[in-house]
Amino acid sequence: MGRLFGTDGVRGIANTELTCDLAFKLGRAGAFVLSGENAKRPRILVGKDTRRSGDMLESALVAGICSAGAQAILAGVVPTPAVACLVRKYGCDAGVVISASHNPAEFNGIKFFNSEGYKLLDEIEERMERIILDDAEEIPSPVGDQVGTVHTIESAAEDYVDHAIQTIKTDLSGLRVALDCANGASSITSPKAIRRLGAEVLVINNQPDGMNINRDCGSTHLDMIKKFTVENRCHVGLAFDGDADRVLAVDEKGRLVDGDHIMAIIGLDLKNKGLLAHNTIVATVMSNMGFDEMARNNGLNIIKAPVGDRYVLEKMLEGGFILGGEQSGHVIMTEHNTTGDGLITALMLLSVLKDSGKSLSELNSVMKDYPQVLRNARVCNSKKYSYREDPIIEEHCSRLEQAFHGEGRVLIRPSGTEPLVRVMIEGKDQDYITEKAEELVRIIEERLG
Repeated sequence: MGRLFGTDGVRGIANTELTCDLAFKLGRAGAFVLSGENAKRPRILVGKDTRRSGDMLESALVAGICSAGAQAILAGVVPTPAVACLVRKYGCDAGVVISASHNPAEFNGIKFFNSEGYKLLDEIEERMERIILDDAEEIPSPVGDQVGTVHTIESAAEDYVDHAIQTIKTDLSGLRVALDCANGASSITSPKAIRRLGAEVLVINNQPDGMNINRDCGSTHLDMIKKFTVENRCHVGLAFDGDADRVLAVDEKGRLVDGDHIMAIIGLDLKNKGLLAHNTIVATVMSNMGFDEMARNNGLNIIKAPVGDRYVLEKMLEGGFILGGEQSGHVIMTEHNTTGDGLITALMLLSVLKDSGKSLSELNSVMKDYPQVLRNARVCNSKKYSYREDPIIEEHCSRLEQAFHGEGRVLIRPSGTEPLVRVMIEGKDQDYITEKAEELVRIIEERLG
């Protein structure tokens, strides 16, 4: 974790933690660092989600970009994956998204993409931090006709929809699809794309007012889409988060189809068509043990990455794999985009659903989840990594693993942002693993609190 940048850009409560002053400095530093040795005026694509603070932060960020002599290209309200895609299409030197993803409306964030649409390497973020916090490098302040300019692209959302719909060749007519757009960036793009492919689309939470993004809706609050899908007899329900880089599904019975299941369904379809590179999917250490069992039963290989879509992408690029993601619904398909893309993931799932002639509940049955229990141990922030060296905690975890005999596991990891150690225990007996998780939490709090 950096001094400014977290696992997904700079994030905080808008106007107190993520201030206009900081947004201005990020714009200047980003334009300076990401333009490289470009002899021409650098071009920076800027998108945002629907938060009220987006306009304020955009103005400050763009002022910083222009003050460093770069050209700001405004895409307006578009999903995060749209910026990753369009930065390449428009030949920009970098892209920026103003969004706090699945967080409540009072939060906002600023995350950067390079000219190829990839999130920044740690060393690039660290260089920007040193410029902003330590004055490590002097950013030129051009004058006269060398000051940057601002241009707006009205077609950005439409251009992204055009890109997304060409990723599948399936006519979706006959499908009845429920969408929860989280009152966020997908409110226009996702319904438009799926309708253009022929499906009947019923939409909820697509009336953003600046403050209702993610509020009791979207991929972090699924009760509404579950009920809506069943009541309207839809074949599938799809729920996006605020910036639409993730999607979760529910089947026709209103049951969750999470990121592991979505990857299993899409991955098996690609394997059966001979299109899954190395017959391999990249998942994370948090993926359910049922995912590994599904893979063994179907001739698939699973490679595990640390939690975080940037780490999944690293493994994918290292091995030349084309499918990877997380339980949360961040799914990356490198043939179609450079980051998690909720709309493209949704289209792939709909394509398999239509082509197979099966219901989503039938497709979903390929994988059976092991029960999982997640608990948080509240600890001293300076000690949240110390569980690795604590002999009492280590011995307790070892005894638990041995008791499972390969039919369960214990995973402990520190929170990236809070004074917490997260405990996940997985096994076949829900009551047993709940008891053991709570017992382990007590031990961790006693030792590290």
